[in-house]
Amino acid sequence: MDWWEIVLMVACLVVGAVGGILIGYKYRRDVAEAKVEKAEDTVKRLYDEAEKKAEEIRKEKLLEAKEETIRIRSEADKEIRERRAEVQRTERRLFQREESLDKKLEGVEAREQAMNKRLAEIDKVEEEIKEMHRKQAEELERISGMTAEEAKAILISSVEQEARRDAAVLLRDIEQKTREEAEKRARNIVSLAIQRCAADQVAEATVSVVALPSDEMKGRIIGREGRNIRALETATGVDLIIDDTPEAVILSSFDPVRREVARISLEKLIMDGRIHPARIEEMVEKAKKEVDTQIREAGEAAVLEVGVHGLHHELVRYLGRMKYRTSYGQNVLRHSIEVAHLAGIMAAEIGANVTLAKRAGLLHDIGKSIDHEVEGSHVQIGADLAKKYRENAQVIHCIMAHHGDVEPNSIEAVLVQAADAISAARPGARRETLETYIKRLEKLEEIANSFDGVDSSYAIQAGREIRIIVKPEKISDADTVIVARNIAKRIENELEYPGQIKVNVIRETRTTEYAK
Repeated sequence: MDWWEIVLMVACLVVGAVGGILIGYKYRRDVAEAKVEKAEDTVKRLYDEAEKKAEEIRKEKLLEAKEETIRIRSEADKEIRERRAEVQRTERRLFQREESLDKKLEGVEAREQAMNKRLAEIDKVEEEIKEMHRKQAEELERISGMTAEEAKAILISSVEQEARRDAAVLLRDIEQKTREEAEKRARNIVSLAIQRCAADQVAEATVSVVALPSDEMKGRIIGREGRNIRALETATGVDLIIDDTPEAVILSSFDPVRREVARISLEKLIMDGRIHPARIEEMVEKAKKEVDTQIREAGEAAVLEVGVHGLHHELVRYLGRMKYRTSYGQNVLRHSIEVAHLAGIMAAEIGANVTLAKRAGLLHDIGKSIDHEVEGSHVQIGADLAKKYRENAQVIHCIMAHHGDVEPNSIEAVLVQAADAISAARPGARRETLETYIKRLEKLEEIANSFDGVDSSYAIQAGREIRIIVKPEKISDADTVIVARNIAKRIENELEYPGQIKVNVIRETRTTEYAK
């Protein structure tokens, strides 16, 4: 193939390619222009629709705004009309009130004029009365021969003497009535306090009895060669008395806490059945913990019953120990609670510090909880304990003063002292031994029978009363008063007893006649 043919072929190919490219470009341009025209038509159509919808929305909102404007204007007009009506009503009321005030003012002015006229008349009358008084005074001075000042001095002196005499009589009557009323009120307060705080007391004892299921248990308690009983006595500090008493063991000790520990330990050992030294020591330790718990609970119960707060926990424990302490048959813890109530009631009646009186009454015998262990009186021991646990100084003073060791310097100290005496001396609070009791009753009757004219005498009411029958031919009705007083004085001088003894002297005249 010739070269020119090749060139021609290449030229044809180039021309064909260029023509294809141009034709493709024109086709794509025509297609793009058609799409653009279509998009423009779509945009124009959407714009027209949006403009129409916006116009519709604008018209709707404008209509709603006009309706809302009309509604608001209507409500405003209605409120304005109502306010105008209220203002008109208020104006009418004010106008009516103004008219009423004008009428009242006219009446007041009229009354003021009448009052001024009346005052003028009164002033005139006063002047006339003064003139009359002056003339009367001059006439009296002329008749009596004394001036007004001299007559006034004599009258004042006479009135003053009479007033002093009346005041002295009145003062004497008041003092007498005050004494009677004070004595009556004091008796009422004390009797009320005793009545409200009467408490049962337990009898004092230094032994406890433990019941046994059988007499065979005595041998097991004693143990081989007495080792069990020795271990129990050593661990508890209590004497065990095993004698011929059937089915019973007696525990003896001056310390009630030790005796209680021994009683609980022995009862537990009897229930357990295993009695040997090791078991005894174990049970004694458990019993001590149990008694400590009971002591703490008893102290807390006492504090709660009396209503005293803020006590040191050690003082509460010492209070609980007094549950196992007695004095002349009176439980010391119950006695302390009773004294607290008595002192509080009496303090309330006379306006003293009730809280202080109760607190001091509850703690006044706290020294008795450890007086077996510490040297000294229970008063000093109790005061030392209160100081140790930073108790109130006034409470410490009440403790020191409740037996007269120091002079009481507060009302509460006097009340605690009185409450302690009342609780100890009231009937049934403390007991005596049978022998002492019988001797006291015999001595009481012996004193009564020693008086001339006494026919017979009888001690009754556990020695709190004695009835004396006198011979009517020797003792007159008037003499019975003297006999009763003399017997009472001799009883006071020769006997020691709690509380008081009532002396009743009875004189009876009998006349006998027989119908035949």
